[in-house]
Order: sequence, then C-alpha cells, then structure tokens
Amino acid sequence: MSSSDRGPNWSLTAMRTSLITGLSVVALCVASAARAEKAPDGPWPITPTERYGIEVKSAPDEILLAAHASGLSPAQMDALRDFMWRWMNTDRGAITVHAPEHGPDQGGVYRTASAARDFLIDQGVPASAVQIVGYDAAGDARAPVRVEFTRFLAIGPECGRSWSNLTDTRSNAAYPEFGCAVTANIAAQIADPADLLHPRATDAPDIQRREFVLGKYSQGQLTSTLPDPQAQTGLAGIGQ
Repeated sequence: MSSSDRGPNWSLTAMRTSLITGLSVVALCVASAARAEKAPDGPWPITPTERYGIEVKSAPDEILLAAHASGLSPAQMDALRDFMWRWMNTDRGAITVHAPEHGPDQGGVYRTASAARDFLIDQGVPASAVQIVGYDAAGDARAPVRVEFTRFLAIGPECGRSWSNLTDTRSNAAYPEFGCAVTANIAAQIADPADLLHPRATDAPDIQRREFVLGKYSQGQLTSTLPDPQAQTGLAGIGQ
C-alpha cells in the first residue's frame, strides 16, 4: 500500500509523532545541560551531607584595656572575667596579652598587662596558656592593652532560597533543599565549633582502677560496680 492510499490522517499522525519525539529529545538535552551547569566540577551530590556542610572559620575574641598606673580597674576585672568564661567554653587555646610599646606610659602598660595575666591565672587559666608580647603603638599615647585568643565559628548553609517541585519524583533523588535546615541548626547549636576540627584532649587513664578491674576479670569475678541498695527498694518500701 502506497502513502497516497493511507489518507491524510496517517500523514498527520506521523507528523505529530515526529514532533513529540523531537521535543522529547530537546527536553532531555536541556535537562542534561542544566544538570551539568549545576555540578561542573564533579558528580551531582546524592545525600544531604554531600550537598550541605558546616564551614569552620577562626576569628579573634579580643578586649581592649586602657593602661592604668594603678593596674586594673574594677570594670576591667569584670571584662576580663567575662573574657575568661568565653575562653573556657571554647577550644582553650593560647591567650595573648599585647602590650603597646612606643606609646603610653610604660609603667602603666607594664602594671596593666601583668595584672591582666595574673588575674586570668587566678581565675583558672593555666599559666602556660597566657603570654605577654609587645606591639608597636607608633606614638599613640592612648594605645590599649589588647587581650585576645582565637575562637572558631561554625557557619551553616543559608536555607529557603528556592524550592523544588515536591511531586517530581522521576529521578528518585533527594530534593535540593532536603537536609539544609538540619545542617544549619547543628551549626547554630554546637557549643564549640573546634570539635568539628579535632577531638578534645582526654585525661590520662586511671592505672590503679584498670589493674583492679583486669585482675577481677582474669579471676572470673564481676567487674561492674555493686548495685546501690537504695535503688532496689520496691513501692512497698517507700516511706519506711
């Protein structure tokens, strides 16, 4: 049968089929190009932990103290006390007292810088963690004594900028926004962002306790602590 015998309806159907096929190919090409533009440097992230992360940056925590011939004032002591508590809640790195040179009266600078170091040590900061160094004040008679340490900041992702079609499940992939809020909340709630960089230092083990427990273990004895008798009281014994 020739094409003339099939009639005009067959020709129209063939044209529609070709047009739909062509549009499908174009759509796939556009989608592939868009996907490649979003992830040009590597594979497309699959899980939320690959797509979102927490960036840890360092920033100085600093207070400025005016040099006094009599040492620290009560207001400066309060500022140092708050400073010390911020240091206690961080990685507890080195604290540096910067004393100005070629500026204010050196007697007042020495007394203020020394008093600041002694005050921090009295408040519980180890002496090895506090040092005094000089810096050039370039003739500024009002140059302060700067007390600082380096703290870390956790910076999470910015969420809610865009939303995808939640009904589009053809790719069976996680939505682009999935996991963003969780990661941002962790960054906002973490007490010490330095924990994301390295583990905290631990105390030395108790050698005597370890030998005592291992001795019991080698003899086949119970190594756990004995139960508290007060915890064994039933409801009938309460109040007696």
